[in-house]
Amino acid sequence: MSNRLFLLFLVTITLGSCARKAVPTKTVIPPTTSAVRANNVEFRSLSAKGKAQIEQNGNKLPNANLTLRIRRDSVIWISVSVAGFEGVRASITQDSVRVLNKLQREYYVGDFAYLSRQLNVPVSFAQVQALLLGNYLPATDGVEPMITMEGTTQRVQYNQASLFIEQLIEMSLGKLQKLSVRDEASKNNLLVNYSDFRMLMPTNQSFAHNTLLQVQQANGQNKSSAAINYRNVDVDTERLDFPFSVPSGYVRKK
Repeated sequence: MSNRLFLLFLVTITLGSCARKAVPTKTVIPPTTSAVRANNVEFRSLSAKGKAQIEQNGNKLPNANLTLRIRRDSVIWISVSVAGFEGVRASITQDSVRVLNKLQREYYVGDFAYLSRQLNVPVSFAQVQALLLGNYLPATDGVEPMITMEGTTQRVQYNQASLFIEQLIEMSLGKLQKLSVRDEASKNNLLVNYSDFRMLMPTNQSFAHNTLLQVQQANGQNKSSAAINYRNVDVDTERLDFPFSVPSGYVRKK
């Protein structure tokens, strides 16, 4: 087990999927953000446990146990383990990204600006948080989305920097079902599907317990996917901690 799962999270947020520009079939809504009918998960703290299956170029890695903790807009903490042994731990804040790879005895410390340069696409804390929660991700910097209604689905599209982003919202739940991102510069693609929506107590909010992330590079040669199935999701029910320390002898990864 390596830090592939965490890196897959970050890459999938920014790289995209088959973001085809759909032709509006019915109603076109004036491009105002307030017209988006998404019900994002509201919380102070959230914790979740589940399993993840990673596949790279047709090769499936062993099933991993995933623990996720989030303090809203502040800290994201991820732990990945296989056969009871923790292989990767990550701590993400608004201005830092830290990853501990226990199997290879190495660690990474940097910020989102550095990570964006390495991936050659913009990455932000808000994007990571929205992806993990299945929340609608609004445009920034004054960009107005194009919103169309197609039956019971609302399609929201906009360009953000070099990215073309498309989000499909199921209207009866007001929940994001699909996120598609395409990096127009690199032509790398991301597709995220959310399913198995269940109510979270005590807040009575709907949350996707299944998340499927798929990444494909422009050359079509490198394909990665991560299927995440949450079994326990708790909102505002306990005090969370976010431990992260680097043992002596670990090598810093450049």
